[in-house]
Amino acid sequence: MPRCSAALVLLVGLGSGLAAQTAAAPPGSPASPARRSHLEGKWQAKTEDEIRNIMVRGDSSAQFGEQVARWRIVGDSLWLALGDGVWQVYGMKLDGDKLTLSGGDLAKPATLHRVGPATARADSVAIPPPPPPTERAWD
Repeated sequence: MPRCSAALVLLVGLGSGLAAQTAAAPPGSPASPARRSHLEGKWQAKTEDEIRNIMVRGDSSAQFGEQVARWRIVGDSLWLALGDGVWQVYGMKLDGDKLTLSGGDLAKPATLHRVGPATARADSVAIPPPPPPTERAWD
């Protein structure tokens, strides 16, 4: 499965494959601590066939089944890395418990809904190392 499809699967449950850390940003910017987006929680994505659950944690990890990813917020974008050394970049709009993602490898915007709090990550589950900011699949 191509890297972009694996990230999409984790993220929205459409194919097969997310993690959590907000990138440092200048004060007053959209990703600064004063305006940090709160993505932590249990999210659901509905497909035609099923409901997929994605756990987004404050320790920079997200998990869909056995897949584990790292995430960051940069401005109005969500960056995801599954450990393959490449950030997948999506446009992001967070409105309370509704998260809409667009761009990247998505043919159309995808919407997820927060349905509960995040659970702790097991010590045996490793978070992929963050790729350098220059390693992106696309802009």
